[in-house]
Amino acid sequence: MFAIYVLYPIVSSIVLSFYSWDGVSARTFVGLANYRELVGTDTFYTALENNLIWLVLLLLAPPIGLVFALYLNQSVKGIRFVKSLFFAPFVVPGVVIGLVFSWFYDPAFGLLRVLAGHGVPVLGNEHMATFGIIAAALWPQIPFCMILFLTGLTGMNPEIIEAGRLEGAKGWSLLWHVVLPQLRPATFMAVTLTVIGALRSFDLISVMTSGGPFDSSTVLAYFMYDQAIKYFRFGYSAAIAVVLFLIMIIFIAYQLRRLLRAER
Repeated sequence: MFAIYVLYPIVSSIVLSFYSWDGVSARTFVGLANYRELVGTDTFYTALENNLIWLVLLLLAPPIGLVFALYLNQSVKGIRFVKSLFFAPFVVPGVVIGLVFSWFYDPAFGLLRVLAGHGVPVLGNEHMATFGIIAAALWPQIPFCMILFLTGLTGMNPEIIEAGRLEGAKGWSLLWHVVLPQLRPATFMAVTLTVIGALRSFDLISVMTSGGPFDSSTVLAYFMYDQAIKYFRFGYSAAIAVVLFLIMIIFIAYQLRRLLRAER
């Protein structure tokens, strides 16, 4: 199953990136022409820059999720209901989130107009569109990280925490030296999945801006889709996919190396 649904598509995409193909006619081998064209395209660098912005800002989700998890990891009356409220955004489909935030940002009747006192064209401004979409992406990503940390907190060894308290650790010292080391696997999962989500961001961009205005909010995943679906350039699209795949592999390998070294 892994070979059919993971390895084979990866190898097929790499092979396809060396061809020119419209999805119908015969493939034409072009070597590195797709990659040369890609590095000479301004949209590629815009998408790469936006992916970097997504990466930096979406990494706010793990620490904020940890704060919420620490707050919700207590036995008080009504905490389960509060947990469900925090978790609710994660189960909402991305398309629905995109529509809701599009209405929120609408300069004619959106809630942001009411809060700001005047219409703010967030999604129509090339300097603001990417940040508006990232704000929408953070809304479900923070609860996702919160759940990972909550799972880690419930599985912690209480004897280690008690031993830390007996040694005089409390507050920030207890969190840094006793709690966070036990949350290392949850932290690894939260950071890695957040980075993957930032690099493969697509649905919110498709719903909210379609990569606009003037390709200012496009990212590599949407650029790849745009070239394949709209312009039938499947070989060129595969080259974009390979570049995105390499970026993900490099980061995941780096994070795994850090995790294994810390465990040793």
